[in-house]
Amino acid sequence: MSSVVTDCLAVDSAVWELIARNWALVSIATTIVLLVVVPAAVLRRYVRIMTNLMDDTHPPLSRGVHDSGRIDGEPVSFLAHDGHHLTGTFIWGNSAVARRGMIIFAHEFKSDRHSALRYCRPLLEAGYDVFSFDFRGHGDSPPESAYKPRQWPTDREMSDMLGAIAYVGDYLQGAGRGPEIGLFGISRGAGAAILAAARLSCVTAIVADGAFSSDTIIEYYMKRWATIFAKVRVVAEFHPAIFWTFLRWLLFGNCSRKFNCRFPSVRKTLRQTQTPILLIHGEKDPYIPYVQSQMLHAEARERRSEKDAWLWLVPGAKHNHSVALAPELYGLRTRAFFDVYLAGIAVADDVRAQTGLSELTHPIARPPRRGAHILSHTRRPANSARRL
Repeated sequence: MSSVVTDCLAVDSAVWELIARNWALVSIATTIVLLVVVPAAVLRRYVRIMTNLMDDTHPPLSRGVHDSGRIDGEPVSFLAHDGHHLTGTFIWGNSAVARRGMIIFAHEFKSDRHSALRYCRPLLEAGYDVFSFDFRGHGDSPPESAYKPRQWPTDREMSDMLGAIAYVGDYLQGAGRGPEIGLFGISRGAGAAILAAARLSCVTAIVADGAFSSDTIIEYYMKRWATIFAKVRVVAEFHPAIFWTFLRWLLFGNCSRKFNCRFPSVRKTLRQTQTPILLIHGEKDPYIPYVQSQMLHAEARERRSEKDAWLWLVPGAKHNHSVALAPELYGLRTRAFFDVYLAGIAVADDVRAQTGLSELTHPIARPPRRGAHILSHTRRPANSARRL
C-alpha cells in the first residue's frame, strides 16, 4: 500500500516539475482554453438554443383569420420575383366616390389575404383600391418545397412582395393609371413591405403595423431567453455587448443554412429609402416590444424629414390589436396618411389636429368626435410640401 502511495506522489511530483519547467507553454494553453474554447462552447450552446426558438416560436394572431369575413373581389394568380406562384385578389373601392389610388396589403404570419378587411375597410370606403395577396405557404398560395415560412421576414417574403408590386404596377400601366402604389403591412408583412420598398420608386407611402427588424428583435430574445437555459447564470447575465452582436451574426448564419433563406435587416433597409412611413405599435405588445417601432422610427428619420416618418403608439393595444382597440382613429389616421402621400390630397387643419401623427410619448388615444368631416376635397398643388 505504501509503495502505491509513493508511486502516486512521485507521479504528481513529476507532473508539477514538468509544469514548472514549461510554465510559459502551460500558460499559453490555459489562456487559449479560457479565451477560445470556453467562449466557443458558450456560443455554440446559445446558437443551438436560439435556432430552436426561431424555428418553433410563433407569435399570436391578433384575431381569427376570417373573423372580418371573406373578401369579395377579383381573384388573380401571379408570380413572385423568384418565380413562385402566388394568389391575390383585387378589392375595388367605393364606386360612388373618386378613385384615390392603389394599396397593396401584406398580411401577418399565419393569416391570409382575407384579413385585409379588418384593416382596410375605411380605405375602401374612401375610394382606394386594395390588392391583397397570400404569401407563399399561406391561404391559397402553395408552399415552397425547400422553405418553411416562419414569423421572421426573409428573402422569400421580400420576393413575394416584389412580385405583387410588379404585378400591380403592370395592371396600373395597362389601365392607364398612375404608377404610384401604397403598401400596408402587418407584423411580418410590414417588414416585407419595407424591405421591398427600398428597391422601388413607385412606392410612395408605407403603413407598418407591428413592424420589427429580425436582427434587433432576435438580440432582444437572446438576452431575454438564452440566459434561462444557461448553466452559469452569473456569466450569462454579464456578457459584453460585443458578445451579443457576434452571437447574432453566428445565429443568422446558422439559421440561413438550416432554413434555406436569408434574413435581411429591416432596420438597415430603412436607411436606404426616403419613402414616407407611418409606424403603428401597441404599447402592451408582449411579443414584439413597442421599442422596436421606436427604433425603426429613429432609423427612418435619418433619411426623411420630421413630417415624413410618423410613429403612433397605441395605449393598451397588444400585438397587431390596435385596429380593434381604436378602430375609428385607426381608420382616420391610415386614411389621412395615404391621402397625403399616395393620393396627394391636402388635409384640412382641423383634421390635421384630429389625426396628428408624430412621435408621441403619450399618443392620442381618443377618437375624434363622431360626424367630424375627415378631409378637405382640395387637391394640394403639385409643388407643395406633403404635410399632415
